[in-house]
Amino acid sequence: MKEIKTKIFSDGAVIQDMMDALDSKIVTGFTTNPSLMKKAKVTDYVEFAKKVLSEIKEYPVSFEVFSDDLETMKKEAEKLSSLADNVYVKIPVTTSEGISTAPIIKELSSKNIKLNVTAVFTVEQVEEIVENLTDGVASIVSVFAGRIADTGVDPKPIMKQALEICRKKKGCELLWASSRETLNIYQADELGVDIITCTPDLIKKLSLNGKDLKEYSLDTVKGFAKDSKALGFSIL
Repeated sequence: MKEIKTKIFSDGAVIQDMMDALDSKIVTGFTTNPSLMKKAKVTDYVEFAKKVLSEIKEYPVSFEVFSDDLETMKKEAEKLSSLADNVYVKIPVTTSEGISTAPIIKELSSKNIKLNVTAVFTVEQVEEIVENLTDGVASIVSVFAGRIADTGVDPKPIMKQALEICRKKKGCELLWASSRETLNIYQADELGVDIITCTPDLIKKLSLNGKDLKEYSLDTVKGFAKDSKALGFSIL
């Protein structure tokens, strides 16, 4: 298997999936968000966070603020950060009304709070974020490369520029977010991106690394044949 230098973080809110990822020895960090928590039917955010942190102590875990106004975001960030030393607080790059969160990014980073600034799509956003981060304080800039690609735009040039900007501040790492396929892991690694987030299903597909394509073709045909037999259909 080809060595991958980019760190792989598991993205989700199902605790058992997180534990499985932890056991895999491939994953070295975890992220979640309100949408994933809703899907996982999380009912108590703080209790969920505490349970996760009781199991995951060695690697970074990102928890996102829920509020949509800057002052409350700041208070939520301080509370989440206080839960454990390995917590990164996810702050959206803007509010739902498009108001930049740069002021609280600057304030929180100056207080040595680890941040994961999320929902980033443009180079200009990356520049504003990095400008407001405190040099030497651990931080992550999450650029949604997968969603950028969904619009028909190649995310790689954006990620390359973003990486150069992130290198201007010590402790700042670039994250390739919203991965769509395992190929994204290799793309991120080729560019030198620090981190990529993946679903548990994508992480499992890493076992295909280096698989002979002719052999893979035969395995696929065997799968079709097995399923055809199980269906019991007859065309003739």
